[in-house]
Amino acid sequence: MNQKIKNLFKVALLFVAMPIFGQQGGMWIPSLLEGMNQEEMKTLGMKMSISDIYDVNNSSLKDAVPHFNGGCTSEVISPNGLLLTNHHCGYGQIQAHSTVENDYLQDGFWAKNKSEELPNENLSVTFMVKIQDVTKEVTKGITEKDSEKVKQEKIAKNIEKTIKTFPKQRWQENRIKAFYDGNQYILFVTETFKDVRLVGTPPSSIGKFGSDTDNWVWPRHTGDFALFRIYADKDNKPAEYSKDNVPYTPKHFLPISLDGVSQDDFTMVFGYPGRTQEYLPSFAVEQITESLNPARIGIRDISLKITDQFMREDQGIKIQYASKFASTANYWKKWIGERQGLLKSNALGAKQAYEAEFNNRALANENTKQYAQIIPTFEQLYAKITPYSLSKEYYSEIALRNAEILSMANRIYALEKDKDNPKAFQSKKQQIIERAENFYKNYSTKVDQEVFEALMQKYAQDAPKEFLPENIKNIDAQALADQIFTTSALVSYDKLQEILQGDANQVLAKLNQDKAYSFAKEIFQNYEQNILPVYQELEQQINALQREYMKAQLELYPEARIFPDANGTLRVTYGIVDGYSPLDAVYYEPITHLDGIMEKYIPGDYEFDVPQKLIELYQSKDYGPYAQKDGKLPVNFISTNHTTGGNSGSPALDAYGNLVGLNFDRVWEGTMSDIYYDPTICRNIMVDARYILFIIDKFAGAGHLLEEMELVYPKGN
Repeated sequence: MNQKIKNLFKVALLFVAMPIFGQQGGMWIPSLLEGMNQEEMKTLGMKMSISDIYDVNNSSLKDAVPHFNGGCTSEVISPNGLLLTNHHCGYGQIQAHSTVENDYLQDGFWAKNKSEELPNENLSVTFMVKIQDVTKEVTKGITEKDSEKVKQEKIAKNIEKTIKTFPKQRWQENRIKAFYDGNQYILFVTETFKDVRLVGTPPSSIGKFGSDTDNWVWPRHTGDFALFRIYADKDNKPAEYSKDNVPYTPKHFLPISLDGVSQDDFTMVFGYPGRTQEYLPSFAVEQITESLNPARIGIRDISLKITDQFMREDQGIKIQYASKFASTANYWKKWIGERQGLLKSNALGAKQAYEAEFNNRALANENTKQYAQIIPTFEQLYAKITPYSLSKEYYSEIALRNAEILSMANRIYALEKDKDNPKAFQSKKQQIIERAENFYKNYSTKVDQEVFEALMQKYAQDAPKEFLPENIKNIDAQALADQIFTTSALVSYDKLQEILQGDANQVLAKLNQDKAYSFAKEIFQNYEQNILPVYQELEQQINALQREYMKAQLELYPEARIFPDANGTLRVTYGIVDGYSPLDAVYYEPITHLDGIMEKYIPGDYEFDVPQKLIELYQSKDYGPYAQKDGKLPVNFISTNHTTGGNSGSPALDAYGNLVGLNFDRVWEGTMSDIYYDPTICRNIMVDARYILFIIDKFAGAGHLLEEMELVYPKGN
């Protein structure tokens, strides 16, 4: 490991079993960086002040980093609202604009001027305006005698009241999130822009180079980026799409460094990490490693293999399933790496050692000895919940996600709850019909029938037998699939519209005669009656105990810096550019180059084809000002930043706050960082900003976009 990082990690020896304490790593709230975080960031090489990162009264980095459509991050890179995010974050929008005749996924797209920029339905970006601790307001009136149900009811009422009363502008929104498993509550004032247009995207042979083979893998050579633009009304305020809207003028935008990065350079990733579970007990880690992840992986493995075969043989199906396949494959591969990483790093053993030390600390003081009951209680609860959790995973992965005809049946099943309310029934029915149009646009009965048959067989064989619905026991999956896909109205949009015509009694009578719906309904009811109630009861007990466990850790380890788990809110993570050793006698350098793309190039291949224009630029070495001093063109680099899902599209910033890269992935060996962060192998992967500029300029010929950016040389090169 790099010596600079080693020095910072020395204090971690005090907490060998829980390496997130007291070391570089973590996902920090930007308004709370002063103190030890600031000192550590300076030690790593940061030249900015904390107010440069977060300032309520003045423009700061936070004002250039919006949440992209609720699932990714993005950054403003020009005074005209130009927005940068990942190609895979904008994949759905790119797909929606693509046809077989005009395939932007395959060929790319570049608007020559603002009039050619493409509007996107239901796409938005959200800026964070202010952060405020409201723990006192949210927990007001709660007593130790309150039951967990009563506590949550009081919290919900207090949150609702605080959201309504906290000052904001009319176009803004107040949101409250729980931190430290409910031991702290923070309010965020936000503003959301709903007119976001596609400006440019490279072809998938660049934006998705390596596709699923290289996903979560290093060395990586992917130009995973796309450009959008935020539009606002004439007063620069959020507005729905209108041809009269104008490009948004941001409070701050990010200059882009042409100096790039080198070994040991400071990096900071600013973004909206989705979810981590760093403080789970050992019993939860064991459940994930030995039970839940193997089930998830096995189910998606079946679905992906079947879908992939159809996509390779049929261009139309490839377009239909491109976004869905990428989404399914992403977590499938992540879970594989996560499980391997947890096993390799002995996360379970480390957690168990930490829990033993936790108990010793608890018992050392009369005022904290009650905390010693937490770990044994966890053991009891996880023993009870595991079969229910596994049954829930089989139900969710098969009935709600991968067998599409069942997922459509589940949407329709929601009508059952409103059968005695004619107005609500008709309203919900119309919503289902409207949303189903897009579902069937990207649906193939050929694909779904094969997936359905294979997954029904797996459901019957591997799900916990005591919770299987009766209609899956002793199933003939092939005969069932043939019957459903030749008779059901759920296989096409026209037939669905027809079966949903009429009042509640008429519609439900027809649905209950439909083989797909009646089959699915029995699965749904079995889940609701035999699995969900017990699971929810046990989960509530575990969540309450987890909150107590978090409180105890904060109390028993006052010397530790404990960051809150990711929860989709704005965070800062920092580190340095550094390679790593995944295996004995193997070391990975931290930067890849265009040479590596050519080494992987396979003409005509689904994943490793290379556009002819890029080959020509490589052969002529026409790299412009974007090459390194040694003449090589950088493509991707890695750093020690602690990231997760939701950080896709996050800006990677240098010591001065300039954009040097675009975060898009993690290395496979370190994907367990959501549960157990190991600084020796956890690395995030970024597109080098110079490669992004090179593709825009030299490959796409869209130099007009560079004219609105601010390009800088912070190192004086």
